[in-house]
Amino acid sequence: MKKRVNWKKVIGIFVFATIFLSIGYSIANIISAPESTTVTDSATHLRSDYVLMLIQCCLGLLVIGLPSALERKWSFELPNYMSILYFIFLYCAIYLGEVRNFYYLVPHWDTILHAFSGAMLGALGFTLVRILNDSDKVKVALSPSFICLFAFCFALAVGAIWEIYEFTGDALFGLNMQKFRLSDGTELIGHSALSDTMKDIIIDAIGAFIVTFIGYLSLLAKMKYKNKHGDKDSDE
Repeated sequence: MKKRVNWKKVIGIFVFATIFLSIGYSIANIISAPESTTVTDSATHLRSDYVLMLIQCCLGLLVIGLPSALERKWSFELPNYMSILYFIFLYCAIYLGEVRNFYYLVPHWDTILHAFSGAMLGALGFTLVRILNDSDKVKVALSPSFICLFAFCFALAVGAIWEIYEFTGDALFGLNMQKFRLSDGTELIGHSALSDTMKDIIIDAIGAFIVTFIGYLSLLAKMKYKNKHGDKDSDE
């Protein structure tokens, strides 16, 4: 019998290796990159750009094993597709976004990632509560409305924590995670400077809402099926 490919493990190793090699790439460029640039040479990456790249890559290595750690700590198993989506998100955000510069090269790349992450976090929150709700070890019966409300708030909370992380990194290390500075070095002010953060939170909310609403409909359909099936059993 042909052995099935463990795509979760394959993709996880690939993303880990890619981010690990990117750490060496960013360190090498921190040494050689200039601290400032001129208007005529605005496309040159600065030392701060590679510092941001290094921080993001190191953070990526720290959190890549988070799903497995949560599974071991609380003795539950996430669906493989959730872990695969998580690895894909890290690859797109860290390697493609920061290392390959997709945030500037691909229009609306940041918006796409936040929509993806909002939907993924909403699905994660939904899955965690559903696992708890279906567990025989924990006697709790949560309504579909509460499950979806928790999943939505969970996604927004993680999104807000991420924005705090970006703001802190920009303030302490002079980075540009919140994209308050254009690729040519021009700093945005006022409403324009806030637009990236607010857009990210709004996109997170939209992505989370879509996924949790679909989950809500699926739970209602499941409950109706169980009630109908139960009624037939009782009649028999």
